[in-house]
Amino acid sequence: MVVAEDIGLYKFDILSQRGLGKIKDAVEVIRYNHPKKPPIDIHDIKRFKQDERIKYLLRNAKAIGCFYVESPAMRMLLRKLQVDDYLGLVAASSVIRPGVSQSGMMREYILRYRFPERRKDAHPVLLDIMPETYGVMVYQEDVIKVAHYFGGLTLGEADMLRRGMSGKFRSRNEFMKVKGRFFDNCKNSGKSDELTREIWRQIESFAGYAFAKGHSASYAVESYQSLFLKAYYPLEYMVATINNFGGFYRTEFYVHEARMHGGRIHPPCVNISRSETLIRGKDIYLGFMFLHALERRVIKRLVEDREAAGLFASLDDFIERVPISMEQISILIKIDSFRFTGRNKRELLWEAHMKINKVSLEQSEQTLFRAQKRDFKTPNLPSSQLEDAFDEMELLGYPLCSPFQLLLETSGNWMRARDLVHFIKKEVTVDGYLVTTKRTTTSGKKTMYFGTFLDADGDFIDTVHFPPVAARYRFRGKGIYRITGVVMEEFGCLTLEVSKMERLAIIEDPRYAEGVVTTRMRGKRYKNMKRGE
Repeated sequence: MVVAEDIGLYKFDILSQRGLGKIKDAVEVIRYNHPKKPPIDIHDIKRFKQDERIKYLLRNAKAIGCFYVESPAMRMLLRKLQVDDYLGLVAASSVIRPGVSQSGMMREYILRYRFPERRKDAHPVLLDIMPETYGVMVYQEDVIKVAHYFGGLTLGEADMLRRGMSGKFRSRNEFMKVKGRFFDNCKNSGKSDELTREIWRQIESFAGYAFAKGHSASYAVESYQSLFLKAYYPLEYMVATINNFGGFYRTEFYVHEARMHGGRIHPPCVNISRSETLIRGKDIYLGFMFLHALERRVIKRLVEDREAAGLFASLDDFIERVPISMEQISILIKIDSFRFTGRNKRELLWEAHMKINKVSLEQSEQTLFRAQKRDFKTPNLPSSQLEDAFDEMELLGYPLCSPFQLLLETSGNWMRARDLVHFIKKEVTVDGYLVTTKRTTTSGKKTMYFGTFLDADGDFIDTVHFPPVAARYRFRGKGIYRITGVVMEEFGCLTLEVSKMERLAIIEDPRYAEGVVTTRMRGKRYKNMKRGE
């Protein structure tokens, strides 16, 4: 890259961007789920900018799934700024970048945005050249402006300064000369050494990590398109998000978001589902491709046969029509894909084992796995919703019920995210299901974390784990944590400064509990877990 620039070649960054895929797929999902509605003009950005629903989502940071504005840090920034217009979102898209936030200028931008009287603190030259951002450098172009108008550099020198801040050119003599000229020009124009050093610190701290304004503007356009779809078609947009394997969060939390918007979530069904997730009205059927270890060729054969010969009438009918191994059909049965039969899935597992030959696919494609025409009595093998949840965790990676239903002991803690506003600067204890964590370091190079959790109602809780707490109370993977800390408020945004945290125990997997009959494949062995039967 560096050599290419030295010899005069242009460099282009070409990015694969699944946010665009979500938008394209969402439009198609809306088309088939709402066939009577007119087509959506997803490029009508002018109308989107004025839309009150979109303004509401922005002000309240209800933007899960919406491209660049869904991360915990961006959610908090939107709440602090109360952004509800396009230019505000463009600025926020760049203010959130590491350089600006680490320099302390993100906080200063928030203060000047929220309290207009504070804008008077900006240097007159900086305020004059950057009025939209109240004299705060936000975009890469701002470095050039400040270097040229404040530091007296030529535009060519100013651009060299901007590029040099990335670190690739810091050792170059040209860059060091430009840096020296910046300080000399400021001194000669009567600016104090203290002011010059502060402006240089701001330039140096963020220039290599900031967005160009055009970059932020294009991101904001895509965010507006996503926000429009989320505002008017939240279920269809979540289906498209799930099919594009989410965004900032795991797929599980986009399934949760769909449920929060009234969606009814169903595991895959052999008579309805496809490889990707689909929606019918408010019923969302997860796609086969999200099942761990289910082979693509099985999905392809299943869907093709169903489209060619019609719905499957029974487990026998499925086995007759779709060549499949015991390992693969057990995945479909355990996720309850044959629930249309009205039969217990443990009975179906037993029956499938008795009817499917243990022969590899390579041995016989034509005659393989045909149902054996023999009668036998299926034993009584009851199952429960809790067992279903553990099957879902095994095959999908998460349960379709609330994870709080799986706690070993019923929580006596009824504190919720919505209650925290009444306990500012007070210590509280709340239970939260871990969504994501962000590791960072302090100026003293000590590790700390920011956490994001969901409470039992499905609302977000944001936490701060300073180094002493982070070292003593560690995150221990997915699960529900009991968190104790002090509620802090800044610009209307609430966080919990954690002082103690523990992961709560969940119930024993009922599939392996003593006295419960379960069927499992271990290699090529089929084992009845209850001995003597």
